[in-house]
Amino acid sequence: MVVATEEMAVYCFDTLIAHYTGEQPPPPAFEDGNHPLFVTWKKASNGSEPRLRGCIGTLEPRQIVSGFKDYALTSALRDRRFPPIQSKELPSLECTVSILTDYETAQDYLDWEVGKHGLIIEFTDPDYNIRRSATYLPEVAGHEGWTHIETIDSLMRKAGYNGHITESLRKKIRVTRYQSTLHTMHYGEYIAYLKKNRGAAPAINGLPVVNGFKTGH
Repeated sequence: MVVATEEMAVYCFDTLIAHYTGEQPPPPAFEDGNHPLFVTWKKASNGSEPRLRGCIGTLEPRQIVSGFKDYALTSALRDRRFPPIQSKELPSLECTVSILTDYETAQDYLDWEVGKHGLIIEFTDPDYNIRRSATYLPEVAGHEGWTHIETIDSLMRKAGYNGHITESLRKKIRVTRYQSTLHTMHYGEYIAYLKKNRGAAPAINGLPVVNGFKTGH
């Protein structure tokens, strides 16, 4: 089974930086395969808890090299919930890569474990008679401190349902649970990786980046 690695996170940083410099990213240092995957960017400022800056991926298997290349940029630049990440934000960024595994149909909306399972919910909106769906990665519910019901209700809102949530409606939800392996890398760790393995850090807008900060004026 393919697992998420630091080289995958490095490749996402490489891809984002190549977007800013107009160059091609170095070739990936991991083998290709076909798996569902996600790329999540978070930003931490002044020692604060990292906050989400973009998260996009696919629940269907695809080639992981092209997948990480595509979603590194899509999640950073085209997540509709956030403005595009700018190069000046790089020192504060962390990247999490996720490989999704073990898809299973849950018996009901309570048949999953907080911190272990990610969720895909599908249901019919009773007000508009349309199908709605949404997903949370396995780490979301535990990070937020949510119960099973709070997670399901939040997912229903994420799917676009604005009506009254009843127990009867929850019981009609189709839930697919899944697991994931993930790796999180902060920009400072990325720079350390480059210095160790490539002997140099990248340059943005003509200025070399040292210890996560641009030099010069």
